[in-house]
Amino acid sequence: MKIGLVCPYIYPDGGGVAQHVGYLYENLRLRGHDVRIITASHGPQRSSEGDVIRLGVGFSVPTNGSMGTLTFSPRYLGQIKAMLERERFDVLHFHEPFVPFLSLFLLRESTSVNVATFHAYAGFSPSYEFGRRFLGGYAGRLHGRIAVSAAARHFIDRYFPGDYKVIPNGVDLSRFDRAVPIARWQDGTRNLLFVGRHEPRKGLLDLLKAYRLLRKTGCDCRLLVVGSGPQEREARRYVATRRLSGVEFLGRVSDAAKAQLFKNADVYVSPATGGESFGIVLLEAMASGAPIVASDIHGYKGVVRRGREALLVPPRTPKALAGAIATLLNDDAARIAMGEAGRAGRPPCSRGCQRRRSPSRPPWPRAGRSRTIRHPWPARCRHRPSGRAAPSRRR
Repeated sequence: MKIGLVCPYIYPDGGGVAQHVGYLYENLRLRGHDVRIITASHGPQRSSEGDVIRLGVGFSVPTNGSMGTLTFSPRYLGQIKAMLERERFDVLHFHEPFVPFLSLFLLRESTSVNVATFHAYAGFSPSYEFGRRFLGGYAGRLHGRIAVSAAARHFIDRYFPGDYKVIPNGVDLSRFDRAVPIARWQDGTRNLLFVGRHEPRKGLLDLLKAYRLLRKTGCDCRLLVVGSGPQEREARRYVATRRLSGVEFLGRVSDAAKAQLFKNADVYVSPATGGESFGIVLLEAMASGAPIVASDIHGYKGVVRRGREALLVPPRTPKALAGAIATLLNDDAARIAMGEAGRAGRPPCSRGCQRRRSPSRPPWPRAGRSRTIRHPWPARCRHRPSGRAAPSRRR
């Protein structure tokens, strides 16, 4: 089949959705399909490159505590008609089909089978609330609807009721299996890792506040920060004004380097404040065997089990975050067990594999109800520099 994957965000640098589209492209090609990625230009990107078709220009705008993209072109109608006539797709797969304006124009002009995947989650969407009458006609042109999680399904079904199949995100397990730690960060100091855009929704400032509390207790650890974004300057200023040592801003890194950094992580921390429908980074941490401390939010609770693959703490609470991190740093056995549980609990799929599951079932079997794990504060980190390398996690 000839398939078009429509990505309204910046490809390939548009976060989790763009990463999802990239995995899907690779796997559909491996299965013998002819695939194109349809997106917009952003910055110095060329109009087209290989199987990537760029129509219009994307502009970054703040939305839902993050940065979204609006795509626009005064010649959209003509460009889209010409592209559809030339490519003659059998299937168009829209990712967030109601993001203006590329997806909407494509959906209106499409004569193919139209499938949509919904990635977003939020408590309330003014744009959907006031625009659902207008968008209802576009929703009616969809032949299949997918949500990446129960949280995402609940959110979109509130505004556009229909039959949504929950198909979780996937990651390339082989990339993490063959990754090796970076020697520079193997000096006996415990590594905390953060991967994500520097924006309010990802909670980086909360993590820096938690890290400051840890350092005040004498905890010998290092914070590796991967990514960039509009909050980077504020984050760097916080570190500089409080003279926080051991914080390393690594910027954007390649997928291979990111997999290596996950292998360096003694604890992976994801302090998102909300608005997350899934959390691919949690899957990446599990694939690497890294224990996790994460926010107790809807999108994350469908990926990790409390007390098994992760310690979950209330969002926007640096003190609880620091307590949970200290709990893991103080307990080598718990950290190893949590990393092994993460690897054992990985969904049994490889590159972008997305197995259909019942909407009422999580990506893998849940354990029985577990007790809430409390993280008393202050919790003094017992680890001190010893001149010896930290014990490696068992694989």
